[in-house]
Amino acid sequence: MLKGGYKGKILRLNLTTQTFSLEDTTEEMAKNYIGGAGFGINILMKEVSPTADPLGEENKLIFAPGPFTGTNVPCASRIAAVAKSPLTGAIGMASSGGYFPAEVKFAGYDVIIIEGKAEKPVYVYINEDKISFRSAEQLWGTKTFDCQQMIKNDLGDQNIRVACIGPAGENMVKYSCIINERRAFGRKGLGAVMGSKNLKAIAVRGQKEVAINDKDAYKTARSVMNKAMKESHVLYSMFSNAGTPCVVDLAGELGILPTRNWSDTGEWIPVDKLGLEANNEKKIGREHCYKCPVGCSQMKLARGGRYAGMLTEGPEFESIYSLGSTLGIDDLDVVITADRVCDELGLDTISAGVVVGFAMECYEKGLLTKEDTGGVELKFGNDIAFMDLLLDITYRRGLGDLLAEGTKIAAAKIGGGSEKFAMHVKGLEMPGYDVRGAKAQGLNYATSYTGADHNRGYAFQEIFGIPIPEEVDRFAYEGKGKLTKWNQDVRAVTCDCATMCAFILDMAVPGIATQNTASLLEAISGLKFTAEDVQTVGERLNNVAKVYNTAAGLTRQDDNFPERIMNEPLKDGNSKGECISQENLDIMLNEYYEARGWTNEGVPTEEKLRALGLDDLIGLLQDK
Repeated sequence: MLKGGYKGKILRLNLTTQTFSLEDTTEEMAKNYIGGAGFGINILMKEVSPTADPLGEENKLIFAPGPFTGTNVPCASRIAAVAKSPLTGAIGMASSGGYFPAEVKFAGYDVIIIEGKAEKPVYVYINEDKISFRSAEQLWGTKTFDCQQMIKNDLGDQNIRVACIGPAGENMVKYSCIINERRAFGRKGLGAVMGSKNLKAIAVRGQKEVAINDKDAYKTARSVMNKAMKESHVLYSMFSNAGTPCVVDLAGELGILPTRNWSDTGEWIPVDKLGLEANNEKKIGREHCYKCPVGCSQMKLARGGRYAGMLTEGPEFESIYSLGSTLGIDDLDVVITADRVCDELGLDTISAGVVVGFAMECYEKGLLTKEDTGGVELKFGNDIAFMDLLLDITYRRGLGDLLAEGTKIAAAKIGGGSEKFAMHVKGLEMPGYDVRGAKAQGLNYATSYTGADHNRGYAFQEIFGIPIPEEVDRFAYEGKGKLTKWNQDVRAVTCDCATMCAFILDMAVPGIATQNTASLLEAISGLKFTAEDVQTVGERLNNVAKVYNTAAGLTRQDDNFPERIMNEPLKDGNSKGECISQENLDIMLNEYYEARGWTNEGVPTEEKLRALGLDDLIGLLQDK
């Protein structure tokens, strides 16, 4: 019996009929998948064919917080969103923070499943057990921040929490995202899935507290976590005050800050203009997610030139890379402004920046001309052209219509060898660590079930030098398969299922993550978990995701890198001479597949699926 942490209810919304139904959250679900991404991916596997059209009516969008969400477990206000990705054709999973995740729990739900397609634009209002489908025709076309405020005004309650899409999602840009407050369900194009369903927003209000089964045990487990956070050398002293921009300096020092579409990483290192000191000069405040004592989100104000007065929450390290260094831009005011623009339009900042960086290199190599760009000099460093192109992508105008499809499709259509420097894996644009100088980080990009996704198996051992579960050499290949499995499984269960902010895993609790998660789960829910049980849930999730992607047609050949990573060694910096050849990638892949108990082609074996209690999935792989 679920005694705490869970609300016991799954809300199913049918947009076609504008009806809803309730189902029970079962103890079996909780034991096998815990919550969050675990619930979402399990439901997607059961209800959406791996061969479904991601923008078709048969795709579903699933929101799922975890059992920690809505409690006062530090940094636990997270929620997963899952659908088949229109960008990759694989599983699309994104998570977001802020206050929306906790509000879903307060409304009384462990999962919200959205299916069908509305005839006209709608938004859904969930006020505990009162569900209404409301016209969004007047909201269609609004930007995300305006949309949220208009819905609050319409409903007469400023405490309502809203997740919505902007014009990019409405126009089904393949990497459009979902925005709640100033937070994003980023990457993978889940905003396009909402747009395809004519769903503008979900508004939520609730006041139902999350129960705790054993308050004494909960207090003890929580104190262990708080102690680890306080003993961290960086969490409060640096990260709380600076946020992720501190990683700009570190990546520059390691020689892995990608610049100009990864063409001159290590040669041009714009840390002086995009790094920590420059960011601190723009900082005017901080924001916290629900019950988060860290408050890593930094409010930054552009202060000079044409962009003066633009305010954003961030930009995070990844956005500084994608909206700055990979475009040859070293003006932080440009990055701040572009970050705000992307959030309001509902564009993923990483993919938007990377696809424009790719287009800039195509232009400089003569593969795109002024005829293609509408007369614009689309060269690296041209911030005005970049800003205009963000709008063209959002509204699918001119070259923007092609770039709205993502780097993979754009390269296939532009041709001329451009696929060699199209920086993506499985169609998902690469995040801001040049993996030629961090091999486990690279192997995670190659094997993550969502594509090139740093959040699925971040190699903090290589980036921060944290020796857990062991000390590693970032340039070595041996051992990286086993390490990547560990990173992916632990991160999946503690951050994506339970749920917890990934920054806490990286900077404070990696050594106690699975045991502390087990202790908190047992105290909150009454369900018995060991550290080994917890890690097995992460392994189970990654195997379910792999089965889904395999059935969708992905193979070992998709666990790969752009040719630039494999054939162009870094020319300068502290990773000079490094690349990841096909031979060395194969060494890591073979070790990774063996560690996972998969075939040499990367397919889960019948034995492995049975060991994880996934017998019902074996039939999907019979001809693989």
